[in-house]
Amino acid sequence: MRLSQLEFSALLTYTPRGLSRLIGHSKNVMLYLKKDSYVEDPPILMSQWVAKTMLNNLATLEFASFFQPNTILVPTPKSSLMRPNTLWVPERIAKALVKVGLGKEVLSCLFRRTPVPKAARSAPHMRPTTAKHYETIGIHVGLSSPDEILLVDDIVTRGATLLGAANRLADAFPNTRIRAFAAMRTISNPNEFTKLYDPCVGTITLQPAGDTLRRP
Repeated sequence: MRLSQLEFSALLTYTPRGLSRLIGHSKNVMLYLKKDSYVEDPPILMSQWVAKTMLNNLATLEFASFFQPNTILVPTPKSSLMRPNTLWVPERIAKALVKVGLGKEVLSCLFRRTPVPKAARSAPHMRPTTAKHYETIGIHVGLSSPDEILLVDDIVTRGATLLGAANRLADAFPNTRIRAFAAMRTISNPNEFTKLYDPCVGTITLQPAGDTLRRP
C-alpha cells in the first residue's frame, strides 16, 4: 500500500463506556449520527447539523484547510454491500458539507466488493485490518486527478477503514493529496472523554503488525 499514515480531522467525540450524563448524551448523539436522525427544533437531519456546525465554527477550526474550494469529498464505503435505498450516512454528510460550500463536489466512487465485519461489533482482535479493507474496497474512476480528496466518514474508531480506503484512492490518484474527516471519533477510555464537541486534527498510522494507531 502506498500510504502508511493518513492525516484526519474530527468534530465530535463519544465514548462507549461509562455511565455519566455527559457520556450518555454522547452515546445518544452517536446513535443520531449513525441513523442520520432528525435533531433540534425546527428539525434538521444530523448530517445537516454537522455541516451547519462546521460552517458556523469554521473560523476557529484548526482543520478548516481540509475544506478547500477545489476539494473533492469521497464518502467512505459501508462494511456491507450497498443495496438500493440503503442509508449511507457518510455520503449524506459529504453532500450536506458541499451544500453549505465546504468542498467542490461529492464523488461516490468507492464501494465494497465483499463485505467485512463491522468494527464496532467485533472484538479488537477480530476487527478488519487496513489491508483487509483495502482488498475489499473497489473504485469507480470517473474524473481526472484532483488536487485534493477528503474522505468523509461518520465515526472513526481505529481508522483502519479510512486508511484502507485512502490507499485505494492513492492507487487511482497517486499525485492527489488525500486526507480524511469524520464527524465523530471514538474515545475508548472514558477517563479521557471530556466533552462532545471536541474538534481535532490527528493521524492514523499503519503499525508493523498490520493494525492501526489513531492519535488522538
